[in-house]
Amino acid sequence: MTSDPMPFAADVAELPKAEFAFPGPLRDRLVAAVLDGSKTATTALVAEYERAGEPLPEAGDRSVLVDSEDRPVAVLEVTGVRVVPLARVDTAHAVDEGEGYAGVAEWRAGHERFWGGAEMRAALGDPDFTVDDTTPVVLERFRVVTDLRGTARAATPLA
Repeated sequence: MTSDPMPFAADVAELPKAEFAFPGPLRDRLVAAVLDGSKTATTALVAEYERAGEPLPEAGDRSVLVDSEDRPVAVLEVTGVRVVPLARVDTAHAVDEGEGYAGVAEWRAGHERFWGGAEMRAALGDPDFTVDDTTPVVLERFRVVTDLRGTARAATPLA
């Protein structure tokens, strides 16, 4: 984990939020994995970006990682992005997600449970949403550039 200063001392509140999963135990585990360095990759559905009307991430993009209480805990920088069909996710990516998966099959089963869950289906506005081998996913790699824990900014939830 590095501690690069943000350019021009930009306020983290001006950065887009990085939210892993939904608030609760899963988000808390993912944030902890980012902060301890074991999570350096994440996967999202292209459909999530389309639904939100947001562009796909690009290398160099920065965002502020928030915890389940919406408190900023770190500034992340995207180091790489690939869009692939779900069937093409590789073992290295699955392992680098830092969730303890030993291989792609285990990783996929966990992600299919998440993507097929009620919260994700509601977020996508599709109560029947499912994934298959052809579902496009965004494979993102990132690094922590600033750990915000213990700062005044971390104590204040983002609006």
